[in-house]
Parts: sequence; structure tokens; C-alpha cells
Amino acid sequence: MQELPRSYEPSTIEAELFKSWDEAGYFDRSAAGFANEALDPYTVVIPPPNVTGVLHMGHALNNTLQDILVRIARMKGQPTRWIVGTDHAGIATQNKVEQKLTEEGLTRFDLGRKAFVEACWDWRQSYGSVIIEQLKAMGCSCDYAHEQFTMDPDYARAIRKVFVDWYNAGLIYRGHRIINWCPRCTTALADDEVEHHEECGSLWYLRYPLSEPVDGVEYLVVATTRPETMLGDTGVAVNPNDEQYKALLDSGATILLPLMEREIPLFADEYVDPDFGTGAVKVTPAHDPNDFAMGERHDLEQINIFDEHAVLTSAAGRFAGLTREQAREAVVRNMEELGLLERVEEHQHAVGHCYRCDTTIEPWLSEQWFVAMKELAAPALEAVRSGAVRFYPRRWENTYFHWMEHIRDWCISRQLWWGHRIPVFYCSSCGWVGASEHDLILCPVCNGRLEQDEDVLDTWFSSQLWPFATQGWPAQPGWEEELAAYYPTQVLSTARDIIFLWVARMVLSSLYFVEDVPFNDVLIHPTVLDRFGNIMSKSRGNGVDPLELIASYGADGMRFGLALQVTGNQDMKFNEDKLLGSRNFATKIWNAARYVLMHIEGLRFAPGRIEPEPATEADRWILSRLAGLTRSLNDPETRYDFGAHARRLQRFFWNEFCDWYIEISKGQLTREALRQSTAQNLVFVLDQALRLLHPYMPFITEKIWQSIPHGDTRPSLMVAAWPDDKALAAYLHPDAERRLSLLLDVVATVRSVRARYGISPKQPLAVVVRTAGESAASHAESLSSLSLMLTQLGNLASFTAGEDADRPDNASVTVTDELEIFVELEGLVDFAVERERLSKEQEKLEADRARLESKLSNQGFLSKAAPEIVEKTRTDAAEMADALSRIAAQLESLPR
Repeated sequence: MQELPRSYEPSTIEAELFKSWDEAGYFDRSAAGFANEALDPYTVVIPPPNVTGVLHMGHALNNTLQDILVRIARMKGQPTRWIVGTDHAGIATQNKVEQKLTEEGLTRFDLGRKAFVEACWDWRQSYGSVIIEQLKAMGCSCDYAHEQFTMDPDYARAIRKVFVDWYNAGLIYRGHRIINWCPRCTTALADDEVEHHEECGSLWYLRYPLSEPVDGVEYLVVATTRPETMLGDTGVAVNPNDEQYKALLDSGATILLPLMEREIPLFADEYVDPDFGTGAVKVTPAHDPNDFAMGERHDLEQINIFDEHAVLTSAAGRFAGLTREQAREAVVRNMEELGLLERVEEHQHAVGHCYRCDTTIEPWLSEQWFVAMKELAAPALEAVRSGAVRFYPRRWENTYFHWMEHIRDWCISRQLWWGHRIPVFYCSSCGWVGASEHDLILCPVCNGRLEQDEDVLDTWFSSQLWPFATQGWPAQPGWEEELAAYYPTQVLSTARDIIFLWVARMVLSSLYFVEDVPFNDVLIHPTVLDRFGNIMSKSRGNGVDPLELIASYGADGMRFGLALQVTGNQDMKFNEDKLLGSRNFATKIWNAARYVLMHIEGLRFAPGRIEPEPATEADRWILSRLAGLTRSLNDPETRYDFGAHARRLQRFFWNEFCDWYIEISKGQLTREALRQSTAQNLVFVLDQALRLLHPYMPFITEKIWQSIPHGDTRPSLMVAAWPDDKALAAYLHPDAERRLSLLLDVVATVRSVRARYGISPKQPLAVVVRTAGESAASHAESLSSLSLMLTQLGNLASFTAGEDADRPDNASVTVTDELEIFVELEGLVDFAVERERLSKEQEKLEADRARLESKLSNQGFLSKAAPEIVEKTRTDAAEMADALSRIAAQLESLPR
């Protein structure tokens, strides 16, 4: 038994405890030999953070939730492994290294490809483990001894095998397509790597002259949000059912493209919306995916007017050399000078941006590598429909279905140097092209020298293999046995914004290569927003650093405070007050443990695990509450209800154990006949509660557990047995819970009356209780039998309970579901003065609330005031309404 310091200071215990867990080998699947190999294994893969990353609130929440699940499984004895590692993050890492080179006055081209890749490895060596160390500071119990990296040699072999197998199966192909191009990163992006922002732009109405007038019509008007792309137009399209253009279509009219003097066709296509703009749309096949599709249907020329930096090429004629923005100004100015700009309207529309650097995306005709997705998507759809993979909450299955049912081919090539180079080789001598899992130097046909494709693979191509490539597939010795024993993994916890980017692709690649799903459950955790509902970001200045929170509240305070805020909603407004409350909760746990240690000092306990001895109604009540709590936390249907479980744990420990049982135990410990049994019950309940709290608050629970005489032979709470609800079921006692519930209602009422009227706790009070309902007689009997405990807890001068008990004069009244509780206040309170005080307070609050409600009904205030001011006004108004409700209840309860 160790003595606990007077105050709880997280910083003095966390690093030391984490080191002890790590050195003991508890993070390994065997948990240093404490795992039960006969039980089902429990494996989780961490969503690999970018090697460039630092901990943010999304990481903090998600890794807290994962660690809760992992620690519970480990305590249940399951062979548990939380696979950890980092993603090489192609674009992000390359940007970091290029920024460093820029500071040195260099570019990657000055270094050359080989030296630049080496610089990326150097950067990873210096900074790549930052986020891993931050995970340790959180207390995450990952398998750090087998850390993974998506550029490791074994992982690279897996990626090559996937590419080559799909290439040989005809599922990977190279083709000219419109792709999303980032001019800043100079690389292609997949559709789901593009973030669309609503922007207020313009809709320009441009006159396109006909080559020859038709029935007096000299021009058409087209509407566009991007006038600069008209330089690449190769047609104008209208809907075939649009009557206003029927004569022009029948005549075979053509258009003379302004500024370029190029004759282009007018044609009909069902894609055109006759209600948008004028019903006629300019068609630029090389710079719009829908125009590209129309161009292929109508055999239009594809003219690419932009280079890789979104600067106009010679294909744009006299506008060559201008940026997109400069070209837009020049085109609009020239069209206006020619009298061909009809009008300009404001237009709200979604504009695509690079998910890494936020540059506006350019739809660009380019030769890229693609994965044909439809064939792969079919079994992945069925895996979720059949229940082999289940989403929590279930509503996210509809999101998954929608994307998979409308899936497009995946552009997997990136014009970067950092990443997995595409394993395709070309022979310039004979034209041979092939993919290989190994580097090739000479052509297998003519023996000529081969060149490898310059592009690298999309980062998501490598991360889709994470669940099985991290377990040795396809080349590490024993990988078949590893997957047979530990695959699929049990749960993936991740964010909703990568359901398409990552989750879906893991499912389809796992089914193809391992012939099994990668995980059984997909837990979509809420997105952490600021308290006003805004996305957290550096640019907004509203980001919160989890490490600063750990410094302020301890890792346990941050973890528990985050878990408390989890609900079934898809967004979570971060409330730092919950972390402060959790820090206070940790202090409460600490002080409760010190109380127990202090009051068991000098007692002797039998060898082995301490068992409870329920000798009093209070003993039976607390043990029954513990058994009920354990049963609810072990319910498999609620295993992902983290917030509800955290609130139950806090309510049990703080309200039931500390506020009530510990308070009751003070009297029991003074009675020699009850001292030993009460001490055993205190230790037993504290031990079990620490076990239940440990996954949420690992540090403080471990420190306390190692200080109490629990009798467990295991050296750490981390590998101690998880509470067994079936074993504890023997202590369920509904009658004791019912009787103590009545007692607690009475004591709580007495304490509330003291606080309301400023009556000293030392002043004894007389209490009368009238019982009601079908169980009135038994309730009266129960309360009478507990009168001694009531008198001690409430400091009562007298206590009476009965079905027909009369209400005393000058008594407050509180009504519960089954009781009327009267507290005699004769000579203690001047009721006339109290009524006047409350009435004045009520009047002032009503005036203040009316003022706030007036502001909140003013649209000018709502639209112009800062969001935090509006939110505070709403909060203040709600608090005033609550206060008014309480005052009304107090006025009602005043004696007649």
C-alpha cells in the first residue's frame, strides 16, 4: 500500500507511468504474457496520421475513442494489438521540403530527383515521429515496437503487387481524361481530394456571332462563369428539345468563335439544361469534365490552353503567357470592346480547391493512370449491404452506398517525386510497355534500356492496403498465419470526410487481395468544431492544441472531457469547460482514494483479492449500483456509446460513491462491528470503479490502483481483469436501490432547503414525509427503518414518515414522484421577507430576459453581431429562463 500525495498533479505521473507500460511490454499483443490466447483477438489499425502531421482535436478525439476500445479488450484478456504508423503523405511532405528549399534559394529541380527524395527521407527522419510522440503523451496504448510507415520496403512490395496485379487484370489503364489539376502542387488530384467552397462569382453573358446570319439571327448568347476558357471552345451546345434553337440546328449553322476567329459547330445534346442561362452553353472539352464527355460524343477537337501552372499556352493565341486571372480580365475587356459582352450577373457557385494548398483546381486534359472502379465496387457494396461491414451510426451506410453506386474511375497518378513511383517501364527502342514488381533495366523483348514512369501513386493508393499490409502481406514470413489469426480487424474509427478516400477503398482492395473484409465495424466519430459550430483551422485562429490542453488539464482530463462530449450527432461543438470539469473529476477520484487509504490504515485484509461484505442497506445499495453500471458498460449494443458511458461513470463515482456512500461510510467506520466490512466494501468498489474508468483515464487510475490493497496479483491495472457483469450480478439488489433512492430524495431535499434559505448545516431540522401511490405503506416503512441514517446525513432533529402524515405549519414542501417532503422552518425563516426578496429578483430577471429576447428577435442584431456575441446572448437568455423557473418553484414552495 502506497501513500498518495496530498494533491493530484498529472505532470508528475504521466510520463513515468507510460514508460513503465512500454518497458513492461503491455502494448504488445501478448500484453507481456497476460493475454489469454484462447480468447478472440482484438486488432485495430490506427488511421495513419501524415508524417507531416501534428496532433489536432480530431486526432485527440479519435485516438481517445480507439484507446478506450483497445484498453477494454486488453483488460478482458483478449490478445490485443493497436497497429500504429504514419503515412508518407506525398503532396504534404513534398510541399514541406520544397518550402525548406525555397528558404535556401533552391528548387527541387536544382537538386534533381534522387537528391530531392533523399531530402524527403531526411525530413521524415527529423520530423516524422512528432505525432507518434504526441500520441504517447495522450496515453495511447499502441504497438509502438512495430511502428509502420507506408514507404517501408515491405509495404512498398505490397503496393507494387497490387498495382501489377490490377494492371495485368486490365483494371489499371492509362488514358487521356479530364482530371483535377492543382497548378500550385503541379499534380493531378482524385475527385475526392477536391474540396468545394461556395463562392460569390459572376456569370458573364457573351455574344457568339454566327458564321452566317440565319433568318435575321446574327449571334447566340452563352452564359459562363469562366470566360477565359472560351479560347479553347470547340463547340456550342443546346438541348435538342429547346424550340428557340430548332431553326438554327436545322440550318446547320456554325459559329465564328470571337477573339480566335475559329469556326465551331452548333449541336444538340441532352446534357444541356435549357433553363440555365440562355439555354446555349459553350463547350471546352479540354477544361471541363462535362464538356469533355459531350466532346467525345460529338467528336469535337480538344484544345488544351493551359500549361501545368495554369498559364495560357500558344494554343490561346495572343493571350499566351497570361495567368488564368489575367486572361479572364483580358478576355472580358476585349469582348466588351467588340460589343460582345451582353451583361454580367452575380452568381453563387461551388469552386473546387486543392485539399492540401487550397489553390483553385483546374480541370485539365491530361494523360494519367486510372483504376477501373465499377468491377471492384460491386463486392464492396455487397459487403456493407450484407452486414459483413457495419457502420456506426448506421446513417453513414447511405453515404457509402451513394458514392459506390455512382463511382467513377480513380485517377491514381501524381506528378510528384516523393512517393511510390509507378512500376511501369517503357522501351523506347521497340515500344514495349509493362508493369513489374521489381525494377527492370533491360527490355525483355529487345534488350534495350528501359525507363520507368516518372509519376508516383496517389497516397490513398498505398493507404488502402493499411489493414493487411501492416500485418505482413504479401511477403513477410508468416503473413498467412498472421492474417488467418488476426484478420479482419475488429473496428475502424475514422472521420466522415474519408469514407470515400479511404474506407471504401480499403474494403474493395481487401476483398480483392485477401478475400475478406478489412474490419467488421466502421465507427464514424463526430467532427470537432469550435463552440460556435465553426470548423477549427489555423487560418480561422480557432484551433486548439491538444498538447496545451494536456498541460492544463492532464491527459486524463482531456480524454475524459472529450469522451463526455460525444453524442449521436455528426458534429461536436468543443466545450473546454468539460475538460475543466474532468480535471476536477480527476481530483475528486484522487481525494476519494486518499480517503479510502486513510480509513483502512491499520486494518488487515485476508490474502488474495478483496471481496465485499454487504452488511448494511447502504452497502447493498452501492454494490447493486456498481453491478448495474458494469452491466450497462458491458452491453454489446452500446459499446460505441462513449459519451453515455462516460456520463454514467462520472455519475456513479462522483454522485453515488463519493457524495453518498463515502459520506455514509463515515458513520459506519465509527462502529466497530461495521468497520472491517465497510473498509472492504470501500476498497472493492474503488477497485472496480478504477477498472471501469481506466480506459478513459489511464494514468490516474493506474497510479491509484497501484496504491490500494486490491489483492490482485497482476502488476498493472492495464492488464488487470475487466469487471465481470455476470459475477457482479449477484450483488444486484432492486429493493435496496429503491429504499436508498427514497432516502437520498429526502436528504437532497433537506440540503436544498438549507441552501435556499441560508440555514446552517449545524442547525437540526424537523422533517415530515407523506408517502403516496400503490407503495405508500412500504415506502413509509422503508424510510422509518432508515431514520438513523437519515438523521445522520441530514442532521435532523426529528423524522416522521407515513401515508397520512400531516403537513406542519410554516414548512417548505417538495414533491417527488412518490413523496411529499415537508421541512419545518418555524422560527428559522421570515417568509414575508423571503417572498418579497424573491419577487424583486423575479421582476428584475424578467426585465433582463425581455431585453435579451428583444435582441434575439432583431434580425439586424443576428446578422451583424459576431457569432460569439449572438451565442452568448442566447446562453444568457436560457440561463435567465432557468433561473426564473427556479424562483417560481421557490415562491410556490413557501409555506402558506
